[in-house]
Amino acid sequence: MRRGGPSVLGIVLAGGEGKRLMPLTADRAKPAVTFGGTYRLVDFVLSNLVNADILRICVLTQYKSHSLDRHVTTTWRMSSLLGNYVTPVPAQQRLGPRWYLGSADAILQSLNLVYDEQPEYVAVFGADHVYRMDPRQMLAQHIDSGAGVTVAGIRVPRTESSSFGVITPGTDGQTVERFLEKPANPPGLHDDPECVFASMGNYIFTTKALIEALQRDAEDANSVHDMGGSILPQLTDRGEAGLYDFSDNHVPGETTRDQGYWRDVGTLDAYYDAHMDLIAERPAFNLFNRSWPIYTSSGQLSPARFNAGGIASESIISAGCLIRGQVTRSVLSPGVLVDPGAVVQGSILHDNVHIGRGAVVRGAVLDKNVQVPPGATIGVNPERDRELYTVSKDGVIALGKGQQVP
Repeated sequence: MRRGGPSVLGIVLAGGEGKRLMPLTADRAKPAVTFGGTYRLVDFVLSNLVNADILRICVLTQYKSHSLDRHVTTTWRMSSLLGNYVTPVPAQQRLGPRWYLGSADAILQSLNLVYDEQPEYVAVFGADHVYRMDPRQMLAQHIDSGAGVTVAGIRVPRTESSSFGVITPGTDGQTVERFLEKPANPPGLHDDPECVFASMGNYIFTTKALIEALQRDAEDANSVHDMGGSILPQLTDRGEAGLYDFSDNHVPGETTRDQGYWRDVGTLDAYYDAHMDLIAERPAFNLFNRSWPIYTSSGQLSPARFNAGGIASESIISAGCLIRGQVTRSVLSPGVLVDPGAVVQGSILHDNVHIGRGAVVRGAVLDKNVQVPPGATIGVNPERDRELYTVSKDGVIALGKGQQVP
């Protein structure tokens, strides 16, 4: 952070496989998946940290990390003159010939980063959520509380609790009374029995408490060595865990509609729905907030063009696109070509997708370099789509990078 403020090291956990996002994660780590046309998922957490003046950040990677490493290295260049950096850190096997056993073990094996920087606090954030947050407000509460760790929580319906770590707050609303990892039937909140506090996967640690917790966890042969499954329950049992209510967080330029927006895009359906949130007239998540920007780099491309009667409505069209057909309620990444007579509806097209003349694409996610031949259809014949492609529970059709279309 800025000179004179508390020293904070950012650690971004970006090593997950993202199996539920297949086929988009067949060739890349989940945090490297494209989102919103030009961004990668990792850009959201990095933008939040950088906007909050946390300017020394390590991104821990593991699975299929080449695309992610390249994006972080080429896009997130900080001022070396001031000693700031965002750097990918691959699994290094510092504690023996093994890969990370879990997110806690990933930090344990990377404690050299903490020892080198000697920060007062360590912000450990997940890499694959869509949201805006000012971590300084969470840090201020953490410092005032004297907790060993503060975890950010958001209210979600109790029926969704099995997808999250669930926090039971104390009577003061700021201490953690109990932490359950993905429980099937947890108790609801006192003021709202149909909701629970879900962990956002964002933690701020006092450095000493983090190191000691990781060392205790490493000695536990029965531990799963996970931040949510191991470290948070451990510190909760010791009375050292605090809760930060995400609804109290405010960023400059937010709207009443997108304040408190947070999405875990871990499945195809969640990924698709989050894109649909972007394109409404009053979007649930507003990408056009210049006061708290989401940073990325999408290369040097010409502006999007519309020729031959091409038209787009309720859509995001990135640079380098050429639209000569009809596009509605869709998000197009750079370099997408839509030929005359083609129809794209409610779809997400990644870089350099080509929709041929007269083709129809509905309710689909097409990864980069997919070529849809003239006259072909996707999203028109459900039975045929299920035979040829990945189809989600809610009917989203997904094609992997460069997948052939009959």
